[in-house]
Order: sequence, then structure tokens, then C-alpha cells
Amino acid sequence: MNIEQTRFNMVAQQIRTWYVLDDDVLDLLYKIKREEFVPAEYLAMAFVDMEIPLGHGQVMLTPKMEARILQELHVKKTDKILEVGSGTGYMTALLAERGAHVHSVEIIPELKAMAEHNLSTHHITNVTVEQGDAARGWSHHAPYDVIVLTASTPVLPDAFQHSLNPGGRLFAIVGEDPVMEAQLITCVAPGEFTAKTLFETVTAPLINALQPTRFNF
Repeated sequence: MNIEQTRFNMVAQQIRTWYVLDDDVLDLLYKIKREEFVPAEYLAMAFVDMEIPLGHGQVMLTPKMEARILQELHVKKTDKILEVGSGTGYMTALLAERGAHVHSVEIIPELKAMAEHNLSTHHITNVTVEQGDAARGWSHHAPYDVIVLTASTPVLPDAFQHSLNPGGRLFAIVGEDPVMEAQLITCVAPGEFTAKTLFETVTAPLINALQPTRFNF
């Protein structure tokens, strides 16, 4: 397999066709090698348009989803970032390349260790990986300029948007299977927010995600 040709095909056939046209984002997909963050048993699937299982009910998002998130957030070099769900550390690495510092929180110890190993191997130092449950917010280092939830949540806790600086952006996939929406929420002023629905999708939920109120009749 010609790795670079396969990477080129991924960008041309999956990512560009999903409206990811930002040259800085596309260049980053060549710089940060996705195959070096994929679990060894799924190496052959590194460039395939699929979610890669990570165990514990969690997945690595599709390449086009990772790229689209990065494009929509318009990450700047001065941004302090919160990532909820470290996974293998690949999305973390992309965010770290664009921003000032990433605080990445992972609830599963094995995935935290994997992310830390992968980031260390690639000498990515502007990241702090912490173990904890951030499904309903993580105020430890707030306020943030960018927040990314890498798994879905049936209900988006208010704590996330209230952890944003003015001008801050939040990406979240909100809803329950079979109807979920990717949303971009922007803090336009203290306590004031706008929300934009980007597209419909379905992905695994965060562990301990906030659930909607159920009514019993």
C-alpha cells in the first residue's frame, strides 16, 4: 500500500467532498499522520470512511468528521482548548497544532494512557491529558476559547457554554440515535450565545452523558 497516495485519496475523496476546503486544515492532515494514532489492529482502516472501535463503547471519529470539526472551530494560536474524550490522541494532536494549549479529559484509563503515549511519541507538549468525567462540564481550567466534545450527548449541559470566553466556540453532537445534530455554539458576549446546526450524524455517546427528562404516564 502506498501510504501517501492513500492519504491523498482520503483527503480528495472523503474530506474535500464534505466541504472541508480550508488549506490549513488540509495541510495538517498530511503533517499529523493519522495511521500513527490508530490502534494497531485497525491500521489497515486508518484512511477508511468509518468509525474505528476503541473499546469501552467508544470510537475514533471518521476522518471527514475530524477535519470538519477542525474547520468549523477556526482554532487560533492563542486559543485555550478543552477536549472531552481523548481517545487515541489524534484529534488532540490536531487541536494542539492549531491552538495554544489543549486540556484533554478522558474517563477511561486505558485510552488516557494510549493518548499520552501517542502524543509523547510525536513530541506534542502543549497538551495536558487528565483522567476524569467531563461529560457534564470541566471547569478546572475555564474559561476556554474552544471546547470539543468528541462523542455525542443526548442533552448538552449548560456548563459547557458557560465555560466559554467571549468569542469562544463549542462543538457538540447533540441528540439520541437515530437523530443527532452537530452544533456549533458561539459565545457572542458574556452570557449570550448563538447556535448553528451544521449537519446530522450519529455517533457513540459520552459515558455518563446528561440524559433527557423522562416522563412516566
